[in-house]
Amino acid sequence: MKEEFLHYLWRFRLLQPSLFTTNNESIEVINTGLHNTDAGPDFIQAKVKIAETIWAGNVELHLQASDWNKHKHQKDKAYNNTILHVVYSCDMDVRLENGETIPCLELKGKFKEDLLKKYEGFLKSEKWIPCSGQLNDFPKIKLNALYSRLSIERLEDKSQTILNRLEKNKNDWEETFYQVLAGGFGLKINQDVFIRLAESLPLKKVLYQHNKIFQIEALLFGQAGLLYSNPFVDEYPISLKKEYTYLAKKYQLNSLQGHLWKYLRLRPSNFPTLRIAQFSALLFAHKNLFSKIIESAKIEDIYRLFNVKASSYWDSHYVWDKHTGTYPKKLSKNRINLLLINVIIPFMFLYGKERNKEFLIEKALEFLNLIPAENNKTTKNFGQEGLVFKSAFQTQALIQLKTKYCDTKKCLECPIGNLLLK
Repeated sequence: MKEEFLHYLWRFRLLQPSLFTTNNESIEVINTGLHNTDAGPDFIQAKVKIAETIWAGNVELHLQASDWNKHKHQKDKAYNNTILHVVYSCDMDVRLENGETIPCLELKGKFKEDLLKKYEGFLKSEKWIPCSGQLNDFPKIKLNALYSRLSIERLEDKSQTILNRLEKNKNDWEETFYQVLAGGFGLKINQDVFIRLAESLPLKKVLYQHNKIFQIEALLFGQAGLLYSNPFVDEYPISLKKEYTYLAKKYQLNSLQGHLWKYLRLRPSNFPTLRIAQFSALLFAHKNLFSKIIESAKIEDIYRLFNVKASSYWDSHYVWDKHTGTYPKKLSKNRINLLLINVIIPFMFLYGKERNKEFLIEKALEFLNLIPAENNKTTKNFGQEGLVFKSAFQTQALIQLKTKYCDTKKCLECPIGNLLLK
């Protein structure tokens, strides 16, 4: 058994109606309190009636009563307002820091045993999600609420990551967007090194060259460490290397190591060389990209902003010196959709929150609803479980469900797991 299970029983009042303390005093739970996820007692602002007295304060839960002393609560004044100690097994009496004893409620035998069996079944499950095969029991009428809650929760999580970076960048939105957008061009496999590239080359240095795509490419490819491989054959990379050598000296730049970039198992269209070229084209096309995105009224405006192609050399190349068939290397709509989902929409959502602009939050959610459902392993598996989804708003919710609840087996905190257990 885990302590989280006791929290679940207490929070959702899944106990028998007739409760008594270990001293045989009657207990009436008026308010279970607020679940405290910070330091201190597990539930705060609770209200219980013990015998004839109504108490307001905090409730602490443990598997064993002796865990109170193991956690040194008897020496912590923060626990002096504890009005009830709820435990699975009361193996000893415990005291507050001020010396007072605490009424104890023992839960052993006071809840339906099949709840515990179901929960332990989830914990022991080796299926791709603990409740696989049971999702048809989740009412379809509740799906929209589930999608809404989890999709917004995922945006909140992404926003916090952005906010942490924003603080490091001294509240510079343009610089922060530039760095996170760079990561978006790298997919998972090259995300970190793309961000390192952007961190090593401040946006203002790129914008000094805003009317010269050749110089922007020279800066990005040079900083990426991709101009120091074997001697080039094509004139274009030779010229880029020469230009970067000049700019690196001018701006006192130190490049990354070229070996950091990964190509293995990537399609040529996702090679870092091509993605850097497309990123260069985007920076060349728009000097104030973040401002333009925030000002975009429709999702079509975003598609137009990102409708860029790599410079002409890349029409016939994916890497240096290897000629391929010729066609323009534009950012595809699928790629732009991924940038919308992972970068643009989270930034719009966060900017709206930070600037108290509700219309931006609503626009971010609207854009997410307009993007088609993602097609990946997670969404395919949920589809096989019988769930229906049509937009990225819904698939982002399912990805949040899988990564934050299913993978960590937080079934008691999951809306689906919670209902299935009951």
